[in-house]
Amino acid sequence: MDDARDARAPEKATPSASSAASPTGTTSPAIGGSDAQGPVPLPRLGHELPFVAPSSYLRPATRAMADKTPSPLDKEQMQGLRGIREFLKVRTSYDVLPLSFRLVVLDNDLLIKKSLNILIQNGIVSAPLWDSRNSAFAGLLTSTDYINVIQYYCQFPDQLNQVDQFRLCNLRDIEKAIGVVPLETVSVHPMRPLYEACRRMLKTRARRIPLVDTDDETGRETVVSVITQYRILKFIAVNNEQHTMLLKKPVGELGLGTYTNLATATMSSSVLDVIHLMVKHNISAVPIVDQEYKLLNVFEAVDVIPCIKGGAYDELSATVGEAISRRAEDFAGIYTCGEDDRLDSIFDTIRKSRVHRLIVIDDDSRLKGIISLSDVLKYVLLHGEEDDSIRG
Repeated sequence: MDDARDARAPEKATPSASSAASPTGTTSPAIGGSDAQGPVPLPRLGHELPFVAPSSYLRPATRAMADKTPSPLDKEQMQGLRGIREFLKVRTSYDVLPLSFRLVVLDNDLLIKKSLNILIQNGIVSAPLWDSRNSAFAGLLTSTDYINVIQYYCQFPDQLNQVDQFRLCNLRDIEKAIGVVPLETVSVHPMRPLYEACRRMLKTRARRIPLVDTDDETGRETVVSVITQYRILKFIAVNNEQHTMLLKKPVGELGLGTYTNLATATMSSSVLDVIHLMVKHNISAVPIVDQEYKLLNVFEAVDVIPCIKGGAYDELSATVGEAISRRAEDFAGIYTCGEDDRLDSIFDTIRKSRVHRLIVIDDDSRLKGIISLSDVLKYVLLHGEEDDSIRG
């Protein structure tokens, strides 16, 4: 699944230590219905997840002083960025797909409860939705949709039986009921330039985007696959080492990531409390720290899915520690870096491992910040560009 087309299979890294339909609806709770359409050790639970730092590179002894005249390092950095952008403009979104892959598409008339079980059984965290009545792409089901259902239950706790009968086509109604602004439903043609897909992802703040083609004979849409920010960045890393190796400036100097007003939780925090934090701050992951603010783990939006298996929306009082222990044995681990780690080392880590974000820590493993894949992709596409229409 991870090997990109036209790319050699990257070296497998061994961690050293740790997706809507009808826009109509009401704000009342009556929606749908049955007739509707050094490694840091983890403190407990025996689930010791590895912490992985980016590959070690020689770091500059001092940071370059600000100067009106670009330094050789600045010029080299821009050379690498321009090379990557030109590469993205001549490759297509189809090129990112692995030689062999599995695609699960869900009919939007399916019960939400059943869709959850399908995701778990197939080991996936999102799926394209299909409107069989109109034979058209209907959006993307993601963990955010399940979090919205949880929020609905929290606001209307007497509607648990009704929640059990919600269908995927009710997701937009659920968003209206809880006052959530729906994400824009976007897709790209698989043969369009990959650069176009990247910019559309950044503009809509989407972390994944479906590839939708049109059948020449029937004129009907066909969902080809879904590409994610991770897969795009890995495609870049595997095929553009001659350019990524020029990105030698430290992530701290680049201002890459978020370092203030970080939402955190502890191992004893309830899953529901962490979900509320994600909703409040519009984030997809919450670092788990101890009393000394040392990083222990990260609770991700996808961790919510096993917690509500079987429709157990009223059983979210379990602790974060208990929820994390339910992760699959092949969980990739928590990836960390320091502010002095260079961007080329980040790409080297992405080349070798499945990375969804990097947690920035200091030498004592204390939390400093978070670098998302969106941060990396935005820098690669926009740094030094005059067009700032998709900056946010």
